[in-house]
Amino acid sequence: MKDIEKKLFEAADKLRNNIDAAEYKHVVLGLIFLKYISDKFEDLRVKLLAGETVAGEVTPDELEDRDLYIMNSAFYVPEKARWSFLKDHAKTPEIGLFIDAAMDAIEADNKQQLQGVLPKVYAKENLDKASLGGLIDIISTITLVGQQQSADILGHVFEYFLGQFALAEGKLGGQFYTPKSVVTLLVEMLEPFKGRVMDPCCGSGGMFVQSEKFVEGHQGRIDDISIYGQESNQTTWKLCKMNLAIRGIDASQVKWNSEGSFLKNEHKDVRVDYILANPPFNVSDWSGELLREDGRWKYGTPPTGNANYAWLQHFLYHLAPNGRAGVVLSKGALTTNSSGEDVIRKNMVNAGTVECIVNLPARLFLNTGIPACLWFLRKEGTQGNRNGEILFIDARDKGHMVTRALREFSDEDIKSITDVYHNWRTGEGEYEDIAGFCKSVSIEEVKKLDYVLTPGRYVGLAEEEDDFNFKERFLALKAEFEAQLQEEQELNKRISENLLKIQIDE
Repeated sequence: MKDIEKKLFEAADKLRNNIDAAEYKHVVLGLIFLKYISDKFEDLRVKLLAGETVAGEVTPDELEDRDLYIMNSAFYVPEKARWSFLKDHAKTPEIGLFIDAAMDAIEADNKQQLQGVLPKVYAKENLDKASLGGLIDIISTITLVGQQQSADILGHVFEYFLGQFALAEGKLGGQFYTPKSVVTLLVEMLEPFKGRVMDPCCGSGGMFVQSEKFVEGHQGRIDDISIYGQESNQTTWKLCKMNLAIRGIDASQVKWNSEGSFLKNEHKDVRVDYILANPPFNVSDWSGELLREDGRWKYGTPPTGNANYAWLQHFLYHLAPNGRAGVVLSKGALTTNSSGEDVIRKNMVNAGTVECIVNLPARLFLNTGIPACLWFLRKEGTQGNRNGEILFIDARDKGHMVTRALREFSDEDIKSITDVYHNWRTGEGEYEDIAGFCKSVSIEEVKKLDYVLTPGRYVGLAEEEDDFNFKERFLALKAEFEAQLQEEQELNKRISENLLKIQIDE
């Protein structure tokens, strides 16, 4: 599998001679999507002729009946959009025109799922047609459909490319991609086996994909989950729709509009069992001045200069009575006392909506060096084994560096965090406080510390070990300090911009 990924990415990387990373990812991911649905279509044709589907045996004349493919959870692919046709014309100067026409034809025949989703960028002059033909040849060598786990294999390739393109684009790439190990941690902690799952800022759909994988991995039924999403960036929304389509996940309730979830909430009346989200950190331009009286602000009106507490209350608004949310957020939200954010945090804690806080290590994210944390929320009034308490987990020492700039969690790291959380929350396993790592704290104790929610304030210091690695700890602290410094610089920049705006208005 890794050889396939490497070959594909090397071939795709040649396209960067003419176009930038933000554009060429759509070129490659569009072809991968096209290859998969075409292969699945051709595989189904063979099975239809052999009578191996619910439709029974069909004649060759009936093979172009679109309904047959819909019945068998496949896209209908018109003749000149099939991969065999494109492969035969890969070395022609018109290959770009052929691919764009193929994308148009597939959308026209599958309007409900794909209308306006697929990229039509292949005929552009700045796209080298020889490199494009070479990429088609390499993609043609991958055997996918017909194997037992074909959707998983291509889904894995698609996911790999999303991650690689995010790395190539640096900070901008992180806007559409949350690192897989962070998504896995959120999903493993929430355990969305059954019900409605929402992500109001869904990016390329990683939260949904991982939720489906979780259900499959625990012998559940994918049909027991329905997803609701929203994305304000249309290009990212298209990636999400393709990412879900290759896995056969119903994306009909994943919506796009340019105004975003605050101004135009596409799922205003929907209440869900689970929310998994990684909203953009510390957004100052979120149109908060237009929403001062909004009904979502149950615990206090969020400041116009920072959307963090608007996101938290937006998530709580959409939870069903027993719903729970897992959210990635800037660490600064745990301690801020500016513009009434401390009052909102106090009200949320006193209402029992904050269940668990996880402090994350530095360098987990591609798009920001700002220190991050996880919030686990529950609907006010929800009764549980730990009502009146908050679990604090300090995971800053977890993870390992996969590049000089990027860290990720191992499976062991994820298990150590999730085991503590589940044992604490359910009471089914043995939970105990671990110095330097986790502590269960009463709301009264949080109140004494002015409702500051930084885990380090509560878990204390770990017991010293004989094999303490001073260099490793120093580098971790240095990285955290640099990240905090960057957050401070960004905050100062926002303050300066707001002051300038006030001066101009006056």
